[in-house]
Amino acid sequence: MIEPAVSPWKVLIVDDHEMVRMGLRTYLMLDSRFEVIGEAASGKEAIESLSKGGYQGTIPQLVLMDLIMPEMNGVETTQALLAKHPELKIIILTSFLEDEKVVEAIEAGAVSYVLKTVSADELIYAMQGAIKHMPVMSGDVSQALTRGLRKRSVSYEVEGLTEREREVLLLIAEGRSNKDIGNELHISIKTVKTHVSNLLMKCDLEDRTQLAIYAHRKGWVKAE
Repeated sequence: MIEPAVSPWKVLIVDDHEMVRMGLRTYLMLDSRFEVIGEAASGKEAIESLSKGGYQGTIPQLVLMDLIMPEMNGVETTQALLAKHPELKIIILTSFLEDEKVVEAIEAGAVSYVLKTVSADELIYAMQGAIKHMPVMSGDVSQALTRGLRKRSVSYEVEGLTEREREVLLLIAEGRSNKDIGNELHISIKTVKTHVSNLLMKCDLEDRTQLAIYAHRKGWVKAE
C-alpha cells in the first residue's frame, strides 16, 4: 500500500540580512519536509504580506524570525502576527543572547529561541519541535531564560532595591562569596560589601545567610 505524500511545512523567513535569508532558504531547499514560501526583510513587511493573504495566497505555518530588525523588532512582530494568526509557529533565530530578550520573546508567544550559531541539524530539530509546539532550547538559552525570570520576579516583588542590589541578592542566594560576586558583576569587594549592607537594612535582616534563606523562601531562586 502506497502511503499518501505528506505536504511540506510552509516556512516564512523574516530577517533584515539578505545573506542570512539566502543561506536559510538554500539549506531548507534540501529538506523535503519544509518549503520556504516567502521572505521578508522586516517585521513590518511580513505583517503587511500576511494581511494581504500571505505569499501567493498561502499563509505560512512556521516562521523563522530575526530579533533585531528596523522598524519592528522580532518580539513586536511575533506579537502582531500571533494576534492575527494564532496558529503560526514562530522561532526566534538570533545572534543575541540576553536574559530579558529571551523572556520577552517567549512571553510574546515564540515557541523557541535559537541562536544563529547552532548547526543546521540543530535548527531542523528546533523546527520539528515547533511544529509539535514543543520548545527546543540550548543550555545557554535555557539558563538565560531562568536568569531573566528570576530578575523579573525580584524586580516585581522587591520594591525599593536597585537593579544592582537585585543582582547581588540573587548571587548571595546562590551561595556566591563576595569575591565571586565582585568578579561576576565586575565591581570591587568593597562595593559588594556596601550592597550587602544595604540589602540587610532594606530587608530588615541580620546577615547574608538570612538574605539567602529569605530569597529562597520567596521563590526567587529555583532549587537545583
